[in-house]
Amino acid sequence: MSAIAVVLAGGGTAGHTSPLIATAEQLRAMADVDIVCVGTPKGLESRVIPEAGLRLELIPPVPLPRRLTPELLAVPVRLVRAVSQARRILAEHKAQVAVGFGGYVSLPVYLAARLSGVPLVLHEGNAVPGLANRVAARFTPYVATTFPETELPHARHLGLPVRGLIAGLDRTARRPAARAAFGLPAEGQVLLVSGGSQGARSLNTATTDAAARLLAAGISVLHVLGGANLTPETVALTDPVTGAAYRPVGYVDEMGDAYAAADLMLGRAGAGTVMETAMTGLPTIFVPLPHGNGEQARNATFLIEAGAGVLVPDGELDSDRLFAEVTGLLGEPSRLELMSGICRRLVRADASAALARLVLDVARRRD
Repeated sequence: MSAIAVVLAGGGTAGHTSPLIATAEQLRAMADVDIVCVGTPKGLESRVIPEAGLRLELIPPVPLPRRLTPELLAVPVRLVRAVSQARRILAEHKAQVAVGFGGYVSLPVYLAARLSGVPLVLHEGNAVPGLANRVAARFTPYVATTFPETELPHARHLGLPVRGLIAGLDRTARRPAARAAFGLPAEGQVLLVSGGSQGARSLNTATTDAAARLLAAGISVLHVLGGANLTPETVALTDPVTGAAYRPVGYVDEMGDAYAAADLMLGRAGAGTVMETAMTGLPTIFVPLPHGNGEQARNATFLIEAGAGVLVPDGELDSDRLFAEVTGLLGEPSRLELMSGICRRLVRADASAALARLVLDVARRRD
């Protein structure tokens, strides 16, 4: 039997590329598959997908303005060009199923699959669905969601596909090697700060302003600033009295190591951050992105309501609030342990296998 031909589309940020890579990993483990991924030259996918050993084809991005602007007039021409290129990829690959994870690249692939008669499977990562998935969910019955309350036609709750290294992460066992890899002290408490693959200005500013006080309190900081925000002026520090360390990095390819190194995280509330930290039992202070359609605040709601996370509005985050929240939580080990346990109970770790089974089932039905 020949390999099952699968096209995966998703890009822009780690919120789209990470579940794509996790699903590809599971598909390869479960069947003989021939996978091609579709992305754009501008997104994170142009680096991380090839690094994951996956073939990547590029189509032009088609940004969809949220308001009436002159850019809106260019959308139809750009969309037609991108859909045409996506149809070519589907045809050349003899795709038996197309799978989309949202983002700018997904809509042209969704439309190309519809026009080409290729079955389409969607995965929506956020509690509030994005535009591309809202459109495509109307013409496919195969719609998977991360959160049970996500409102989409045909939605079935599967959870967020996460790579096996994170889904099965034992933070305690991996901690010594992870801390050594980042140059962090083997003993003492560690705060992980990450604003996502591109970084977050408010988180970065509050963290750098609070760094000296955190180190003086014996709390080390692993600070993921985003590649564009790491400058020559951003230097590592070590407190001469406590030995606590501040370690700035631009990007972390294997977030499992960062989670394992930490006792507490400060981060945005993208679906990936919410589900991965919950899955690994890492208590988190969420600072939702204040823009967009409010999906980040919704993503973290189930953890906040269960007492498994803390929410700080972006406009309220400064160095004083950060220091107070971090020292308050790290000063209560029993509360951290309780939060960690609740996290693990709330989130399923088998979503990548469940989505991979759905994709293979849809592809085989076509035969």
